[in-house]
Amino acid sequence: MEQMTFPYTTGGKHPPQRLQVRALPVAEQPTCRLQHNGAGALSVAELLAALIQTPDALILSQELLVRFGYRGLLNASVSELCALHGIGPARAAQIKAALELGKRLLVTSPEEKPQIRAPADAANLLMLEMGSLEQEQLRVVLLDTRNRVIAIRTVYVGSLNTAVVRVGDIFRQAIKANAAAIIIVHNHPSGDPSPSPEDVAVTAQIVQAGQMLNIEVLDHLIIGNSHRFVSLKERGLGFA
Repeated sequence: MEQMTFPYTTGGKHPPQRLQVRALPVAEQPTCRLQHNGAGALSVAELLAALIQTPDALILSQELLVRFGYRGLLNASVSELCALHGIGPARAAQIKAALELGKRLLVTSPEEKPQIRAPADAANLLMLEMGSLEQEQLRVVLLDTRNRVIAIRTVYVGSLNTAVVRVGDIFRQAIKANAAAIIIVHNHPSGDPSPSPEDVAVTAQIVQAGQMLNIEVLDHLIIGNSHRFVSLKERGLGFA
């Protein structure tokens, strides 16, 4: 995790003084910056501060990131968030609700189906959530004839290997949805997205089965942490 600093605390023997948001120039306050510059211009800490909306929100948001990190914050429970002084049940619930909403909005409504044009398009749909999972999961992205996302289904939870994965389970959802193509996505909780020999072997089985069922397997993505992923198709692993 990147080292965080606390620019608004004082050193020495005296306890640190928390800078209140209202002590900042109005133009530098998170909510004002969001209104004038857009949410994309804010750091993660500033976005959290705009959400928390307390006088010491900037320091609270930094303390949350230092204590939990990005991945830990996604997985932290309400009670774990409340362990931080200044975060009560109501604010913890706000934070969890906002994070969950962000995760769900990654897959947009059926009227606005995202189209997959490159491996990064599929990875970005799932990277935030799957990069923070503590257990391995395999999901299938179901696509129509224009490579638009129909749905995303979780097929397996737990360690993946050729003995565990049943190809029929992967294609069952695709057949039900009348999908023209699929993308396989799974995560490595270790954070390293490098494919294992088992990953390559499973991919080859899935690709072969797709050819028999006339459902194209466009790719197999492995999600790591820190926004890293690997496309087995791009590396020519498991794809003839």
